[in-house]
Amino acid sequence: METDITFLSGLPRTGSTLLTSILSQNPTLHTEGNSALCQLMWDMQMSCEQTEQMLNRPELKDKLVSKLPGIFYESATGSIIDKCRSWTLPANLDLIHNYITKTPKIIVMTRPIIEIVKSLVFIRQMNGWTNPEEGLLDEGSEPIMRSLDGVNHAKEINTGQFLFVEYQDLLDKTDTTLETIYEFCGWEKFKHNLKDIKNLTPEKDDAMNLVGLHDIRPDISKREIDINISASLYDKAMSLG
Repeated sequence: METDITFLSGLPRTGSTLLTSILSQNPTLHTEGNSALCQLMWDMQMSCEQTEQMLNRPELKDKLVSKLPGIFYESATGSIIDKCRSWTLPANLDLIHNYITKTPKIIVMTRPIIEIVKSLVFIRQMNGWTNPEEGLLDEGSEPIMRSLDGVNHAKEINTGQFLFVEYQDLLDKTDTTLETIYEFCGWEKFKHNLKDIKNLTPEKDDAMNLVGLHDIRPDISKREIDINISASLYDKAMSLG
């Protein structure tokens, strides 16, 4: 039996925490912070494929990996929103198709890269990083570049399984954006309170020395960030879209 999961992926600093905090008001939906499910499924698959005693037992590997979503969300009720930036990467889409559902619904959050970069530099500065620009746009790096690879892949293969949600639309057209998400996911309509938004599953941002990374305000608003970044970082960000 398939676990009822909608996947929430995309770029960092795009409003996914805001979105899940809004959706958490609906008692028929189950939302959490960043999920470990994708990593757990990947680790189990790799462990089975690299363990000599398992090489001739592919059916057991499939059984073990396919059981993880149900175990992970054993106590959840209602439709689940699993939040992980890595879901749109090809290997992880294979995990979804092979072990969760052949017809996934994946919400992909997007935002101009220059805005994401400035936001992350600002947060790093707030937390006293010596070099807040370090590694932000290095090839294959987290949290931007690997996620961007996944978003670009999703755009290339999209046949309706992905819903792309622009950060600015979530802020400026919140009601319309929520309606689109509900229609895409097939959920029954729900009236959200956009004046009393709470994050019920806060992240441990202090562990990454990024305090404030997942803070949200009780109503829909955007913090204007006007900071200077190096010309090289600016140019690279602009070239990425």
